[in-house]
Amino acid sequence: MNIYQHFRPEERDYIDQVMQWKNTVELQYAPKLTDFLDPREQHILKTIIGENGDVKYQLFGGWTGAERKRALLFPEYLVPAQEDFQISLFEIDYPKKFVKIEHPNVLGTLMSLGLKRGKFGDILVDDGQIQFLAAKEIGGYISSNLESIGKATVHLIEKPPENIISPKELWEEHELTVSSLRLDTVISGVYNLSRQKSQNYIAAGLVKVNWTQIESPAFVCEIGDMLSVRGHGRVRLSSIDGKTKKEKWRISVGRQK
Repeated sequence: MNIYQHFRPEERDYIDQVMQWKNTVELQYAPKLTDFLDPREQHILKTIIGENGDVKYQLFGGWTGAERKRALLFPEYLVPAQEDFQISLFEIDYPKKFVKIEHPNVLGTLMSLGLKRGKFGDILVDDGQIQFLAAKEIGGYISSNLESIGKATVHLIEKPPENIISPKELWEEHELTVSSLRLDTVISGVYNLSRQKSQNYIAAGLVKVNWTQIESPAFVCEIGDMLSVRGHGRVRLSSIDGKTKKEKWRISVGRQK
């Protein structure tokens, strides 16, 4: 079976990576822990590893509602525990009365430390309280190097997992039908926009899929994709549930409230 035919051409390198992880676990009979994966990467990994082989997997991102998760691939004999995912929780202490820090500020600062996005999990913001999850292996490096966000001096405090906040940015599930899975059509259905307006947004570079700007309205959306239109928020394509009698696609999407 040609596994590549089920995915996009640009996902080939990641598919090879997942296959390599799987082979390593089979050969060494030892677990393999990945970086944090976005929802699309998680979907690909689940599809490739499957449910019935000798290699098993679990996903965990530090809390029950996590969007970004580390994957643990392991042989049948192993029963994973949460500690095996090696995730640290940090809270950012900063002068809340004088400074406003938001999700993009935190992400931009973390990336400026020279680390890959995969080393960080979710960034949680709730009424001025800010936490983020990170791979344990880089915890010391972040603590030593993250001293400011924008113009604000900050201090990092490592917290036990049970102290994680539950942010208000919850996902609300919606079901809808669309005439095709093209990006412009899905955006029109999800955000209740005209097809022309969707195409204008795409042409203007205001649309991202999985954090990458997409400029083709004919781009085909798939399960696990994270769509964002600037000024309209983010939507996750949770499932594709087949076709109606009128040959329209039934899809489920999670939309940030």
